[in-house]
Amino acid sequence: MLHPDNPVTVTVTPESASVAAGATQQLTASVTNATDTSVTWSSSDETVATVDSTGLVTVLAGATSGQTATITATSVEDNTKSDTSVITVA
Repeated sequence: MLHPDNPVTVTVTPESASVAAGATQQLTASVTNATDTSVTWSSSDETVATVDSTGLVTVLAGATSGQTATITATSVEDNTKSDTSVITVA
């Protein structure tokens, strides 16, 4: 149920992280003003980092230092609301 006076907000933590190739980083999404607080996760560049349904980011072993991928959590209830975390290969 959408709440026009209290819009759905999504907050991803941490906002950014440096992660070594082959390592993982757990992200957390907080959704407020929504009945359904679940999110879908996506990666801007799956050749650098992938993300699973729980927000666990895996930087690929072949990724090189300095490469980045933006991980997005999108509200299931209101898919116009999302937040991101930038993952940089350490």
